[in-house]
Amino acid sequence: MNIKDKATGFLTLAKKYWKTPPEGRYMTYKEIASLAGGGIGVRIIVYCFQQMIISTGNTLLGNTIGIDPIPLQIIYIISLLTAFPLTALRAQMIDNTRSMKGKYRPYLITMGLPTAILGSLFLWMPYENMSLFAKCAVVLGFNIAFQFFYNFFNDSYESLINVLSPNSIERSDVLSIRYVVENLSPSIVGIVFPLLARAVTGEDTLYDIRIYRYVYPPMLLAGFLVSMIIYVNTKEKTVQAKTHRTQIRFVDAFKAVARNKYFWIISLAGWIGFLEIGFQNIMQWMYNYQDACSAGQYAVITAIAGNASFWPNLVGPFLIRKHGKKKILIITNALSVIFILMMLPVIAQAGKPGAIWILLVFTFINQFITSLGHLLGPSVNADIRDYQHYMTGERIDGMFSAVGLIGNVITMVTGLALPAIYDRTGLNKETALSLGYDGSVVYDVLNNRDYFISICSVLIIASAIGAALNVIPYFFYDFTETKQKAIIKVLKIRAMFEDYSRNQHNEEAFAEAIEIIREARVLSAKTPHDIEAAKKSGLGKKEISLLKKENEEIKIALFVMEELDKYNTPEGMEELYEARMLTANGPESFMAAIILPSKKEIKSYPAQTQTQINRRRNALMRAENIETAKRTFRKYYKNGIEPYDTALLDELYETENAIQLKILEISDRIKAAKEFGLKDDLPQLKQDFRSLRIEKSDVQKLIKIEEHRYSLYCRAVKPYIEAQRVISQAESYARLDELEDEYIRSKEN
Repeated sequence: MNIKDKATGFLTLAKKYWKTPPEGRYMTYKEIASLAGGGIGVRIIVYCFQQMIISTGNTLLGNTIGIDPIPLQIIYIISLLTAFPLTALRAQMIDNTRSMKGKYRPYLITMGLPTAILGSLFLWMPYENMSLFAKCAVVLGFNIAFQFFYNFFNDSYESLINVLSPNSIERSDVLSIRYVVENLSPSIVGIVFPLLARAVTGEDTLYDIRIYRYVYPPMLLAGFLVSMIIYVNTKEKTVQAKTHRTQIRFVDAFKAVARNKYFWIISLAGWIGFLEIGFQNIMQWMYNYQDACSAGQYAVITAIAGNASFWPNLVGPFLIRKHGKKKILIITNALSVIFILMMLPVIAQAGKPGAIWILLVFTFINQFITSLGHLLGPSVNADIRDYQHYMTGERIDGMFSAVGLIGNVITMVTGLALPAIYDRTGLNKETALSLGYDGSVVYDVLNNRDYFISICSVLIIASAIGAALNVIPYFFYDFTETKQKAIIKVLKIRAMFEDYSRNQHNEEAFAEAIEIIREARVLSAKTPHDIEAAKKSGLGKKEISLLKKENEEIKIALFVMEELDKYNTPEGMEELYEARMLTANGPESFMAAIILPSKKEIKSYPAQTQTQINRRRNALMRAENIETAKRTFRKYYKNGIEPYDTALLDELYETENAIQLKILEISDRIKAAKEFGLKDDLPQLKQDFRSLRIEKSDVQKLIKIEEHRYSLYCRAVKPYIEAQRVISQAESYARLDELEDEYIRSKEN
């Protein structure tokens, strides 16, 4: 097939799937293009803020503004401490977000614009007239604001893929496309920025504050405007019952995420590999302090280095399909160690012609390898959230950031390592003074070739050690792509039954769930193929691939059938029996009737098999919920409790949505009136707009009051609600034959 035929075929597919996703997929081509195109804007903002966020080795804060490594580390620790309450607030906002636009999309606007404004103000502060203390205070103050607005904006963008599709392979494919497109922005900026810097200052330097003041603010505004493409053209999709209402306490969500073993494995990999970033500034130092090349040459070098992240995105999806995420993570991190160490002999040639180009080669290869691993990060994190949803029944994505604050404590400690290395190797004021500098900027030490080689060599060795430590946790990651697919099918079945039991019959969801069940029954009865025997028999690659695919489908089917049969097992029957005990006397008096095992008794349960582990974990969670319910009863319901009727809350939600639609309509009419010169209509339209905003605010106040009442009720009777859910699910699973007959009759009709 020639290029013309391929282009024609692609355009045909693009037209076909522009507004309708392909079979088995969830995202339209329009959504994918918008996510990737809008990502260019987000990456521009991230590029700018990477220079403004406090971190060890930050060249804008250290070399340009003039904050020494130790003071920089001190304000870094303070900024991390402020992140605790701010991240907890973000998590609570995300997990309890109830918006027509979704869980993450609204924050692209509400957090994106303040982020661009704050970044611009940060750069125009008069640092050149400030003392060191004043510089630290101003930088810290802005970074506290960045902790909330910028991190909220960036996290919303990064997490959006989690809810755009429940298909793990599709998420990886889309992320690959997104990275290919969005990485155009840092590549272009990497080429242009050194040239703009020379145009602004007339010198080959990147450490003049004027460069950032004149270049970054327009970039921030442009980045925000481009990112709005994502908000306008994407739609969130979560596998959850339409009737499911999330009212989860911060503490409960925190505990739930803390029990997610895969979260800890991935987090640990990042925490113990903290030294790996030590080498990242070396190439820039070689340009600035060792006169390794001209500004034009460095622009080319930066562009080539930045381009290393492009190519893994093209091969990543194919490697994921063939080898799986775990194997790729292990191999890429192991290879990273080798190529970091290969930089050592290059550093010994610092100051000699061509050294920076050789360093570029190893930096490019290392960046290529690590980018392949980084490509998997969002996809792996999305899979982990699916697992969390499966285990707890709640979609609590935001709380992962809050639990991740534990990593900030670790980072505060480990973050002292690089400044200590800098200081011990001579990057300090005393060494700068001994070399004849005034000591105001300790990085002047790097102008000395011997110190440059010594400092950079130590950083490379430290980076290699960090990369080696980073690979260890991935050996314990066993959440396969097959298991993720199985979990999504189970979640679809659960969601359908939850809605069905509440008389919310969705024909499409009902049909899909029943088809999953019927397919699982057929496939689970099959015997998996012996792949090795098939290879020896001489079957071709295509036939072997089909056998592997069927084996995967059999595994998924067995997982689905295990879910449907779980209340026929001893553990399931025990759970159902306890649920009936909890619901026997209604929500008001169920507490008095509880005769269940204590925490001490539960902790003595056997935990050798996965089933036993699950039983023990669920029993402990139930015991904790009962303790919380008792405390809530004693504090808020001394005179008894009545079932909460959600009809009022539902009515308020519908009213809010209706007002929001009217606001959007009036907003469009105001724009049209301005465009067509209908000035006489504007006063009334603006008055209507203001009235609707006030009306919406009043409704939202009532919603907050009712949500608080409902939240208290849920906390007080959570064991009862969970028990009802178990009973409803067990009864639904017991009616499978009846529901399947209903589906067949409906299909025939």
